[in-house]
Amino acid sequence: MPATLPLGNPAPDDGRFPESAARLVREAADSGRPRTFSLYVHVPFCEVRCGYCDFNTYTAEDLGPGASRASYADTVSGELDFAAEALRRSGIPDRTLETVFFGGGTPTLLPASDLVRILGRARDVFGLTEGAEVTTEANPDSVSAESLRELAAGGFTRVSFGMQSSVPHVLATLDRTHRPENVPAAVGWAREAGLEVSLDLIYGTPGESLADWQVTVEAALALRPDHLSAYSLIVEDGTKFGAAVKRGVQDDVDPDDQADKYLLAERLFAEAGYRWYEISNWALDPEGSGVHRARHNVAYWRDQDWWGAGPGAHSHMAGVRFWNAKHPAAYAQRLATGVSASVGREEPDAEARFLERVMLGVRLSDGLPVTELEAAADGGARARQEIAAMIGEGLLDGRAALAGRVVPTLQGRLLDDAIVRRLAGF
Repeated sequence: MPATLPLGNPAPDDGRFPESAARLVREAADSGRPRTFSLYVHVPFCEVRCGYCDFNTYTAEDLGPGASRASYADTVSGELDFAAEALRRSGIPDRTLETVFFGGGTPTLLPASDLVRILGRARDVFGLTEGAEVTTEANPDSVSAESLRELAAGGFTRVSFGMQSSVPHVLATLDRTHRPENVPAAVGWAREAGLEVSLDLIYGTPGESLADWQVTVEAALALRPDHLSAYSLIVEDGTKFGAAVKRGVQDDVDPDDQADKYLLAERLFAEAGYRWYEISNWALDPEGSGVHRARHNVAYWRDQDWWGAGPGAHSHMAGVRFWNAKHPAAYAQRLATGVSASVGREEPDAEARFLERVMLGVRLSDGLPVTELEAAADGGARARQEIAAMIGEGLLDGRAALAGRVVPTLQGRLLDDAIVRRLAGF
């Protein structure tokens, strides 16, 4: 969750949603294509704040009443109770959770019993569908064989380790504190517990050579995870890394270098049986079944519904976007006084919703349905002309377009922002 909250309108203290949200949920269900429902739980605690991170995280163990590591599970559970009641008051039909994701921060700094307790509360108030995907992020140094067994026994199905790099000097530049040799051990413990495994990687760190990146990719592939994410390093304002770049004491990222590393990763991942399904995500998928895709993230990209619990967490419910108080103490205080943790909300207009559909859709290997472009002011006529042009330029897959979907080629993935601008008319 980014640390800066967006502008918007004040959220009502009782958490009530407009009738339009309830109507959209009912209409989707009646059409036979119900909107899916997910839960994101933000755990804001970290041992060390990485220099590149702009997420809403804190290194202190105790940030005030209800905002300490020891009391956090109770506070978040209270928000889940409030959420269920707010949805009922708004006339939004009950729906069970299809995915749950604990992110941070470092969720596994909390005892496994606390994470299981939060999940149990979510199960009590919302319910979990059979086969629900339940993931936690984890630092490889923050788990043990015992804690992972406890998570699996408590209903977790998946763990996403922040590996980032296997090269010590790259990890040092990123302020990552885990040791590369701990990653295989953590993956092995997760496997023994019966958990699916994802590894998160970062490429393009200044000082990282192409050979360094290949070492990292090959080390990740040697562990044979079910899923891989590879993100280009982004220098964000307000971070330690960003300040160092501004002062000239740290090199900035190089987009051409990052493109070379993306191409290398795609080649090595594909050779090992991993298929891309979103620009930064690959799943072990030699048969093309898609079984190891991160279903929680797919729900985001497909504009489904989720409740975000925790300080600064963002939510989306049938066209309404809302976000919680940023600081853990302020977040906990609102819940303690019986009011919604949300402090702002917005209902994007038709133009903003169209842009979101385009932006999210063209990131996916499943693509953006060409029919979605009909929401443009001209009915999509200009966008269709752009599709034809970009097929000729090698940015879009011509066969997919003939089948009614906008799918980027490998070259197009490198120029995703340009594709979005052209389709959206910017």
